[in-house]
Amino acid sequence: MARKEYVVEEVVKIMSNIENVRNIAIIAHVDHGKSTLTDSLVARAGLISKELAGEQRILDFEELEQKRGITIKAANISLGFNFRGKDYVINLIDTPGHVDFGGHVTRALRAVDGVILVVDSVEGVMPQTETVLRQALKERAKPVVFINKVDRLINELKLDSKQMMERIGKIINNINKIIDSAAPPEFKSSWKVSVEAGTVAIGSAFNKWALSLPYLKEKGISFQKLYELVQQEKKKEAIELAPLDEVILGMVIQHLPNPRKAQEYRIKHLWHGDYESPVGKSMLNCDPNGPLVGVVIGVVHDKNAGEISVLRLFSGKVQKGQDVYVISRNELTKIQQVAIYMGPDRVNVDSVIAGNIAAVIGVKDVFIGETVSSQVIEPFEQIKHYSEPVVTKSVEPRNSKDLAKLIDVLKQLSREDPTLKVEINHETGEYLISGMGELHLEIVEHKIKNEQGVDIVVSPPIVVYRETIKNDLKEPIESKSPNKHNRFYIVVEKLPDEVRKWIVEQGFMGGKIKNVDYVVKKLIELGMDRDEAKNFWSIYDGNILINATKGIQYLNETQELIIQGFIEAMQKGPLAQEKVVGVKVKLVDAMLHEDHVHRGPAQVIPAVKRGIYAAMIKAGTTLLEPKQKVLFQIPHEYAGAILNIVNGKRGQLLDMQQDEESTTIIAIFPVAEMFGFSNEVRGASQGRALWYPEYWGFEEIPRDLLDRTVRQIRERKGLPPEPPTVEVFLE
Repeated sequence: MARKEYVVEEVVKIMSNIENVRNIAIIAHVDHGKSTLTDSLVARAGLISKELAGEQRILDFEELEQKRGITIKAANISLGFNFRGKDYVINLIDTPGHVDFGGHVTRALRAVDGVILVVDSVEGVMPQTETVLRQALKERAKPVVFINKVDRLINELKLDSKQMMERIGKIINNINKIIDSAAPPEFKSSWKVSVEAGTVAIGSAFNKWALSLPYLKEKGISFQKLYELVQQEKKKEAIELAPLDEVILGMVIQHLPNPRKAQEYRIKHLWHGDYESPVGKSMLNCDPNGPLVGVVIGVVHDKNAGEISVLRLFSGKVQKGQDVYVISRNELTKIQQVAIYMGPDRVNVDSVIAGNIAAVIGVKDVFIGETVSSQVIEPFEQIKHYSEPVVTKSVEPRNSKDLAKLIDVLKQLSREDPTLKVEINHETGEYLISGMGELHLEIVEHKIKNEQGVDIVVSPPIVVYRETIKNDLKEPIESKSPNKHNRFYIVVEKLPDEVRKWIVEQGFMGGKIKNVDYVVKKLIELGMDRDEAKNFWSIYDGNILINATKGIQYLNETQELIIQGFIEAMQKGPLAQEKVVGVKVKLVDAMLHEDHVHRGPAQVIPAVKRGIYAAMIKAGTTLLEPKQKVLFQIPHEYAGAILNIVNGKRGQLLDMQQDEESTTIIAIFPVAEMFGFSNEVRGASQGRALWYPEYWGFEEIPRDLLDRTVRQIRERKGLPPEPPTVEVFLE
C-alpha cells in the first residue's frame, strides 16, 4: 500500500510538467488485445506484477467484464513512468472493442490527444478498427499502431519473415487508406503511420514482447534474431531482448503529442468561442494559471461518494472547495473532492492542472460532454455518438414498491451512458430502455438487478423505427385551433440527406441554439436555400422548422408555442408514434387572434401538431428500419450456409472474398431479423464462424412489409390498428 501512495504522489508531481504528460486511449476491434496491452503498461508503472500482466486485465475490473472476458466500459488510469532518465505521466483510457459499447470509445476520444490503435495481425483491419480510427481522427487524436499477435503468424500460419512483413505491410496500407480519407486535411500526410518513422510497433501483448525499427537500431538487434526466438518459443529471451512496455512507451512518448501541443489544434475544432478572449488563449496554451475549463467525459456512480464526474481539463486547475459553473444550466456548484484514477481505485489529491484527467465530486446531475468552468463561457461542441440506439425493451419492477427506485436507477444509468435512451411513457406506464444491441441491454438489465438490487420484469426486444415522408408537399395544409380562432398553413418537404446527417450528428434537441450564425452558414454550405436557412426556428433530432411567413401579426408572441407543437410532432409521428426524421416543416402563413387569451398553449400547440401530421400523411409517410452491417469470417465449406442466412433474413450481400484460410462475407441485415441471430450463425457454421456487427443506419422498409409493421407497432402501443387519415387531423 505504501508503494501505491508513493506512486500517486509522484504521479501528481509529474502532472504539473505538461510537456511530460500524454493523454492516450487504446482503441481496437473486439478481442484484438487492448486490455492485455494495457496490463503491461500498468505493470511497468509498478501497480501489478509483470508476471500477471496480460492475464489480470486490471482495467476490466467490473465483475461482468471479468466473467465475459470483454471490456464493457472505458477505464481511466494515470501512470507514472521513468523513460530515459525523465519522468512522464500517461493518462490512459482502455476502451471497449464491442460495437454495443462504442459510445464509451467516442467519449474517451474527447479526453485524449493520441491513440494506440491495436490490430490483430491475423484478422487485420476489421469493421470496428475502421470505426474507432475514424472517430479518433474526427476528435483530432493522433494515431500510432501496435500490430498484435505476430507470434501467431510465425507459429500457427508458419509464415517466413518475408511473408510476415508482406502481411504487416498490407495492414499498414489499409490503416493509411483510412487516415487518408478521414484525417483532418492538415494532418493527412504527417499522421500516416510507417515502420520507418517508428509509428508502428509489432509484437505479442500476451507474450509481452514487441519491436519497432527505432528500437532495433538503437539496441543493435536484428529482426531475424527475434523471429527465431519466437519461432523456438523462447518467450523469456524474447522479452529480455525487446520488452513490450519499453517499445510501446517509447513510441507513445516520442510520437504522440503533449497536451499543450495538441490543444493548439484541437481547441479550434472542439470549441467555437472567441480564441482571442482570455479563456480562448488560455485553452490554446493549456495554461494552468488561466480560468478553469473542463469537459465531462464520464459519469461514475459510487455507492459511498455518490456521483463522480470525470473531467478532461483544458485550462486552469481544479481543486477542492472551488466554485465552478455547470455551463448548460448556468449554475454555480462547489467541488468537494478532487481525485485521479488508478484503475479500480480513486485516490484523492489536492489539485490537478490543465492537460490532465481528473475525477471530481460535487458537480452533480451533469450529462457527458458538459462544459464545467470557473466562469460563464461558450460550451464545448457536443460529443457526437457514431451510432443510434436500435433495440428497445420495456422494463417494470416486479414489486410496485420499487417503482421510485427503478426510475432513479434508470436516470442514473442514462447519465453514465448517453447511448442508453430511457423513456417513460406516462400513457401506458411503460419504462422503455433503448440501446445499441441485445448485449448492451443485457448489461443494463444486469446492472439494474444485480448492482442496484431492483427486481425487474423485461419484455422481449422491440425494434426502434423512424418515420419520414416520401414526397414534398406543394400545397399547404390549413390547420385550425380547437376554438377556430387561429389558422396555420403548413407544408412539409424531405430534408436533403447531407443536411439531415449533419443535424443528427450535432445532436440538436430543440433547445436554444447559441451559435446561430455558425448553424446558418453550415446549412447554406450543405445546400439549403439561404432565406430558409436564415429563418429556421428550431432544429430537433434530424428535422427542422422554418418560418416562411411575411409580416404576420402576433407571430413572435406565439413562436415558442409553434416550436413546441413542432417538437411534439417530431417526437411521435402520425403513422405509428415513432420518432420522425428527415422532415423540413415550413410555416408559410398564419392567421392569429388579436387577444392572446385565444391563442394560448391549448390552442396553438395542437393546431400546429395536427397540421404537421396532416401534411406528412398527405406527402406520404413511411417507416425507416435500423440496419446493421455484419462481417463474417468462416471456413470455406460453410460459406453456402451463411449465404442462406443472408438470403433468408432480408440480407443484402455487399462483398464476398476468399483467401487461403477463410471466406469473408459482408452483408447488411435489418435489426428486426437479428434476434436470436448468433444461435443460427453458430448452428449453420457448427460454431466455426466469427461475426462482427456494426451500426449501418436507417433505410426505408420494403413496401410489402410497411402496412403489417405499422399495424404491429400500433397494436403493441394500444392504438387502433389502422393508421389515421388526413381528415382525422383536420376535423
